[in-house]
Amino acid sequence: MARGYARPDLLAETDWLAEHLDDPDVRIVDCRYYWDGRDGRAVYQAGHIPGAVYCDWTVDLADPAQDPPNLIPGPERLAQAMGRLGIGNQMLVVGYDDEGGHYAARLWWVLRYYGHDRVKILNGGIQKWLAEGRPLATGTTAVSPARFQPGPPRADLRLRGEDLRRLLGQPQLLLLDVRRPSEYTGQEVRAARGGRIPGARHFFWQENLNPDWTFRDPESLRARHEAAGVRPDRLIVTYCQGGVRAAHAAFTLALLGYENVRLYDGSWAEWGNRLDWPVET
Repeated sequence: MARGYARPDLLAETDWLAEHLDDPDVRIVDCRYYWDGRDGRAVYQAGHIPGAVYCDWTVDLADPAQDPPNLIPGPERLAQAMGRLGIGNQMLVVGYDDEGGHYAARLWWVLRYYGHDRVKILNGGIQKWLAEGRPLATGTTAVSPARFQPGPPRADLRLRGEDLRRLLGQPQLLLLDVRRPSEYTGQEVRAARGGRIPGARHFFWQENLNPDWTFRDPESLRARHEAAGVRPDRLIVTYCQGGVRAAHAAFTLALLGYENVRLYDGSWAEWGNRLDWPVET
């Protein structure tokens, strides 16, 4: 008999979301973001799932004042952002985007890091919603401010660069570089140096998705991860450029039931700019 996802509760399906659009304890969050110059907020205002608020990960789920600016925000900054989005501690948060949960996964990881586990990602994102002929709203959703109190940081979900350096070469470590192949080889340079963290295995994040941006079936996902050396007894660390694609990879691992997973949120934005840290190409 085929095995399903270990944590199917992490996904929201479109039919379920359609039934909960008016639930006051559900907050829908549009996480669309673009590197090509398009304005995610403008795209949101042009058409979003009814009731959704807009979250810009670079402002709401990171801290531009830090170095690098993609590091997870402190509790006070997150509390302000979530409060402004109308997210209280009692709420179930459903994040979506138009890249299979790429940016919504960052929302999931940041909230989980501060103890808020009531988070789902919409399977298939807004594309699946539209393909099924479901309605959109325009403009900006007005919500009442909420009080969000972050819990103590969960250190078992995150890894800092200095700590990762000390772990390099240890047999229990499985380091997954989920960037594009050109970034992994060093052909595409997005920091002072190109390349990868020594010992990292290439594991492109988007291959966890079907062409329609839904998550692949559990059996093929499990086989893909096991072929890469993923095992419950290993420490699995994901990284990318800015800790967003790596969050999607961590989400997929959680979906499959792996618990010993940490995200290196500094990622290549930090490692590639530290000239005293080792690099492979």
